Amino acid sequence: MCNLNDLLRDHVTLDIECLDRLYLNGYVPTLQMGGQLVQFLHHRGWKIPSPAILGRMTKDYTAAVKAYAAAHQIPLVKFERGVRKDDVVATYREQFQTEEGVVLIGVAQEKAYAFKGTRKRQEGPVGFDYTRQSVYVNHYYFYLQDADFGPGFIKVCTYMPYPVKVCLNGHEWVKQQLRRAEVAFEALDNGFASCADPTRLQDLCDHLGPEHIQAFFDKWRRQLPWPLSEADEQAGYHHRLSIWQVEVCRTQVFDDPVRGREFFETVIRDNLDAGRPDRVQLLFDRKIIKSTPGKFRTRVIEEGVHPSLHLDYKKCHVKQYFKEGRALRTETTINDPRDFGSNKALRNLPFLQQIGRQVNRRLLDVQRLSHDCGLSAESVERLVRPTDSDDGQRAPGMRLGDLRVMALLAALTLFSHQVNGFQHADLRKRVAGLLGVTLAEYTPGQMTYDLRRLRLKGLIWRVPHSHRYRVTSYGIHVAFFLTRVNARLFRPGFAALQPEQPLPSPLAKAFQRVNAQIDRLAENAYLKKAV
Repeated sequence: MCNLNDLLRDHVTLDIECLDRLYLNGYVPTLQMGGQLVQFLHHRGWKIPSPAILGRMTKDYTAAVKAYAAAHQIPLVKFERGVRKDDVVATYREQFQTEEGVVLIGVAQEKAYAFKGTRKRQEGPVGFDYTRQSVYVNHYYFYLQDADFGPGFIKVCTYMPYPVKVCLNGHEWVKQQLRRAEVAFEALDNGFASCADPTRLQDLCDHLGPEHIQAFFDKWRRQLPWPLSEADEQAGYHHRLSIWQVEVCRTQVFDDPVRGREFFETVIRDNLDAGRPDRVQLLFDRKIIKSTPGKFRTRVIEEGVHPSLHLDYKKCHVKQYFKEGRALRTETTINDPRDFGSNKALRNLPFLQQIGRQVNRRLLDVQRLSHDCGLSAESVERLVRPTDSDDGQRAPGMRLGDLRVMALLAALTLFSHQVNGFQHADLRKRVAGLLGVTLAEYTPGQMTYDLRRLRLKGLIWRVPHSHRYRVTSYGIHVAFFLTRVNARLFRPGFAALQPEQPLPSPLAKAFQRVNAQIDRLAENAYLKKAV
């Protein structure tokens, strides 16, 4: 049976990286504070900015939506609480035959952060103060079929300051472009199972950018009933898009889905510690400290017979699963661009897509290394016995099972993907933690000695003209293999050999049965037990 590295290299028929779900906020920058609202009402011609005006504007917009639905014969459906909206819309989409248009207008009462006015306590002219508060109000969902993006929707709040949500899918945009170019493909839900021109497919996935999304929004903003008029927009009151959620995925389709699924489940078992902070910071290339928010853990969720691997970093989420029994899907969901030092402006979408792709690639690299780590007998002998380098330097052996040696190897796995390598203090801190001792007990001199052993054994190499080290390819294989063997074989195996209190494991019970049979054989042979 081939390993994961061979499987991903030789048995993947299609490997595509693409933006998946895009969820955007639309907001009016000049309508975010009470004073700006008063100015807007003055712009509309109201000298007294009464809250009653806001109610009238909501009624006018509601009437405009109903008139639009009636004029274009568009179903107007009220969403019941607890009912999945996509399930309701799916039936209408199946019946919709037009290339482009509004499939359905849904109405749902949901929470919004809207303006609420209170009268000022003052003598003289009547005045009002406005604050933003959480309220439950009606929202209109315009479910669309777009010539460029395929299915999507725009949600508009009926209350000031009219927040908007836009939901699109990058895979659907690419499908529309392939259809126009008459390139044959087989869909895999919101992905691809095959394509007649994989290179063209990946080029299209790379081409989707902020300008396409902005063009989609501008087109439908002009066609749909909109709470802001053209005169409002000319006065500076128009919606600006920002990123709320972006999902970046990689889909690898296997020529043998059964074997692919078996290996995926093996990978899940081998990477149960991928959610630890020291692992997560390697995947996301971000330093994690005590004050870093979020839970760092690995979750394996099984829905029926479909397991999935989940990792978290701040508000970012990584999910890996076997899609429709045919493809390995690795997807990174960024829920807050500020986790990566970026603001939420739509223009930063290419940067966030690059971050998501890098995270997906690092996770797959870690899984390849953790699975493809077999060592030859010569490699083991080279490690455990004293050796001489080409320049005559003698390196002592590294005994398997020795606590300090195993801590060194385990610590190396934490730096396997550090592009800039690590320093003396970085490794010393990790080794001391794994040994359960303080930095005073694991001295700098001991660390220097261990670094020399690792270097002469070929597990690390020193970056020229610096005090930094990098783990070699051989070192990565050694560290992963022996760390796993020690954790899964040596420790539980030797624990079962303890005569005083053996662990209640199958191996310990088997040894007990063997000893009982030997004792019985000795008794039958009239032999005395050795004292």
